[in-house]
Amino acid sequence: MKFQFKIQPFQTEAAESVVKVFAGQTKHGESKYRRDTGKLERTILDDEDFENAYRNADVELSKEHLLKNIRAVQMENNIKYSPELAAGLGAVSLDIEMETGTGKTYVYIKTMFELHKTYGWSKFIVVVPSVAIREGVKKSFEITQEHFMELYGLKARFFVYNSSNLHQLDEFSQNSGINVMIINTQAFNTTMNEEKNVEGRSGNEAARIIYTKRDEFGSRRPIDVIKANRPIIILDEPQKMGGAATQNALKKNFSPLFSLNYSATHKTSHNLIYVLDALDAFKKKLVKKIEVKGFELKNLSGTNGYMYLSDIVLDKRKPPRARLEFEVSRIAGVPKRETHLLDVGDSLYTASKGLEQYKSVSIAEIDPIRALVTFTNGENLRAGEASGNVNEGDIRRIQIRETIASHFDKEEKLFEQGIKCLSLFFIDEVAKYRQYGDDGEELLGEYGRIFEEEYIGALNERLTFFPTDYQAYLRGIETAATHRGYFSIDKKGRAMDSAVKRGSEFSNDISAYDLILKNKEHLLSYDEPTRFIFSHSALREGWDNPNVFQICTLKHSENATTKRQEVGRGLRLCVNSKGERQDLEVCGESLVQAVNMLTVVASESYARFVADLQSEIKSDLYERPTKASLEYFAGRIVSIGDETHSFTAAEATAIYNYLVRNEYVDDDGGITDTYRNAAGAGSLAPLKSELEPFTDSVHKLVQAIFDPSILRDMAGNGHDTKVKENPLNENWKDFKELWERINKKYAYTVEFDSDELIQKSIIAVNAELRVATLSYTITRGGQEGAEFNVERTETKKLARSQGGFAEYDLIGKIADGTTLTRRTVTAVLKGINREKLWLFRENPEEFIAKVCGIINRQKASVVVEHITYAPSAEEPYSQDIFNMSRSSDEYAKAFRAKHSIQDYVFTDGSATDSIERRFVGDLDVADEVVVYAKLPRGPRGFYIPTPVGNYSPDWAISFKKGAVKHIFFIAETKGTMDSLEIRPIEQAKISCAKKLFNEISTTGVKYHDVDNYQSLLTVMETL
Repeated sequence: MKFQFKIQPFQTEAAESVVKVFAGQTKHGESKYRRDTGKLERTILDDEDFENAYRNADVELSKEHLLKNIRAVQMENNIKYSPELAAGLGAVSLDIEMETGTGKTYVYIKTMFELHKTYGWSKFIVVVPSVAIREGVKKSFEITQEHFMELYGLKARFFVYNSSNLHQLDEFSQNSGINVMIINTQAFNTTMNEEKNVEGRSGNEAARIIYTKRDEFGSRRPIDVIKANRPIIILDEPQKMGGAATQNALKKNFSPLFSLNYSATHKTSHNLIYVLDALDAFKKKLVKKIEVKGFELKNLSGTNGYMYLSDIVLDKRKPPRARLEFEVSRIAGVPKRETHLLDVGDSLYTASKGLEQYKSVSIAEIDPIRALVTFTNGENLRAGEASGNVNEGDIRRIQIRETIASHFDKEEKLFEQGIKCLSLFFIDEVAKYRQYGDDGEELLGEYGRIFEEEYIGALNERLTFFPTDYQAYLRGIETAATHRGYFSIDKKGRAMDSAVKRGSEFSNDISAYDLILKNKEHLLSYDEPTRFIFSHSALREGWDNPNVFQICTLKHSENATTKRQEVGRGLRLCVNSKGERQDLEVCGESLVQAVNMLTVVASESYARFVADLQSEIKSDLYERPTKASLEYFAGRIVSIGDETHSFTAAEATAIYNYLVRNEYVDDDGGITDTYRNAAGAGSLAPLKSELEPFTDSVHKLVQAIFDPSILRDMAGNGHDTKVKENPLNENWKDFKELWERINKKYAYTVEFDSDELIQKSIIAVNAELRVATLSYTITRGGQEGAEFNVERTETKKLARSQGGFAEYDLIGKIADGTTLTRRTVTAVLKGINREKLWLFRENPEEFIAKVCGIINRQKASVVVEHITYAPSAEEPYSQDIFNMSRSSDEYAKAFRAKHSIQDYVFTDGSATDSIERRFVGDLDVADEVVVYAKLPRGPRGFYIPTPVGNYSPDWAISFKKGAVKHIFFIAETKGTMDSLEIRPIEQAKISCAKKLFNEISTTGVKYHDVDNYQSLLTVMETL
């Protein structure tokens, strides 16, 4: 698999922002200089001692010119003006702020190509604070090389600085194209602690080499060769390199032309020219949405027995059930913890097989909206809460279990789209995952054992007798092969804890990153069984994989910064098996974040985790205005075409009044949901004519105002049942007349001649009944050498002796299957041909099933002719039936309606070409339709009783014809109108509905089945 890259507007804007800062700079083709080759033996200098090399041309612009350009870029990007050029490295230091996961490495590589194309600059040094980030940068250069070759027609020559391979510096100088050196601070900062680098030397030793004359380098200092190139310095994560020693070394020894600083969390401000912060990235759907599965202990007063509420299970066919883990008594006397699905009224005392700690504790209520279970003692548990005797081992097991559950939930849906799902566990001690025996064999640690136990249990729940492609994929993966650890490796090849220098946050041991980075693409292949990754907590930055969908921290909670770094490993938008990024353009507005959802399984409560995460994000946000006001708009300079305009006080007043008039701001100047909804729907009210040319600029300013609601939306509670409200809307008032007409419950009676059913059944059984004879096959063959060859096979009928039959209540079984009396069934069996009756002996089970089916079809046709309906004494339906729970994935596929009684309509087929989806699409835009509703199905929904089962019609529709409203009730949207292609039982139900509404009922509601909206119009015209 190969990653596919495409040009994205925000990345282009970031690169162009840098290029525009140097507007007016002359483009220099190749800036040559005479470079001393450092020959070891010479008496006088001559031309042979020098060679042509290439360096960056000087910045020709004055400080005033640079500041003017910077302010122009800041104005265009709605960034606060810089009062002056900030002190930094070289002529100017520019800050580019980009949220983790949005591709900042891609952006600065693209910026190199743009600077080379526009100004001829070609020497770049990428400085990083750690080996992890260095290796990640190197990987990004490798996988984007072909992409940039297609865009610019040339390749960037890149290498990682290594004091053992100093000849690369000569090539860096001699080459006239784009040349990039990647270096980590330990290679040149002599104040660093003794830390091993890639070539095995200590950090201080490697750093001294760059500053000393080397015999193997022609008695030259490597730093002098670097300095002569006047490189453009790019600092990746500059906030980690802000120390005086590092900054002084870069400034004094590298002699940079200028510097570019790329980070999501700048700590030291220079001249900021581009911002894509966490709020922007989330709002523009450039990163995954986050959901958090927190864990919380709760002491219930009513019981001291262990209980953990995993979630509430929703099923269209059943009421909500609680997935509860508790202790169950075993024969040996030692309770074992088990997970069961429990209904309202279920007793934990009974379910636990009589454990005293659960005595008198039953489930009183299951609330799917609040993910809450209430017990008969008045106490309650929310999803993700545990009570009773809970230790740290329990917490870790629950975390691993929840991670696996989330993985399976997402993986099954993503599999259909060709998107491989990965989960990442952070641990703080390698021995908890992997250990070694006396003879060096690898053994599973505590977490490894727990993972395999929980994985096997979860896998067995997923596998069914009706295998799908996804289940075939699961069956083909060995449990031991689907999880893998990525750790530092010692000299014996054993995994070990990553070495982290004192006072640092990350490891500089390259062995810890090799497998993850080198296997980045391979990990996304279905040929690679690894789906669950265990990694040392020190590896929380510097690498990522776009298809990490679950992150679990199996360690004690740390600070908020750590949380954000770990979450950042999974923020990048995912790719499919072709390497195509699943972004807004590919997935669409409604699905992009449904596909791209990162679940974080935390070891603390949801509230605490999210509060820390939001606090860290908010503290790192670019300084934003907090409210709309006259002062905010007055004097703002905006661009229109190639010109600029400064808003006058009168224009600022007009803008503010526009916002107030349309209720786009509240009394405090905060942006309202009315504005956000209108902006999202593209239905913002127009500005006054004199301000109309500035529409885009005005709304860009409004949307730059800090919106705390986005911060709240960024991380949802992963334990929620994903139930959304789909309330009745304003269209309900137009629907009430129709609802009052159909909101009745009916009872039916059927009076028919039993002889008629008996005769029809006898004729049908004689004509249709076929039963397969039980048989067996004999295979004969012989062995030739090591092979066995089949010579012939023979299939024989399975002969049964009379005494070999199991006892069957033939009449009773058929009576149960047809809801007829034993007398009627006996009459049918007596009337059929003897050879048909004796088929029972050939295959009893198939005989009973087929006879029941034939009789039921005849019964359906008979009862419809004789059925009558009358209103029952039951209470009418509540309008609450329209608010039955739907799951989140259904919402992502729902139809967004205008004329329905609810904003979302859930069709039986979610595909855009399904029968119901096409029908509701036509229905929603038709002028003749006043209002319509999709009637809810199931035992708690709207249904018509029939002798062959309850029947739920599809649609209730109110039409208008001229000035008169016609109430029309359509039962079904079928793929065909041919009754021969509709199953007899289903046809009988439709016929019962037709008889009720078109012949018996006096409500004025009419019924028909149609295959499309045009058929409906044709039927309506005949009424």
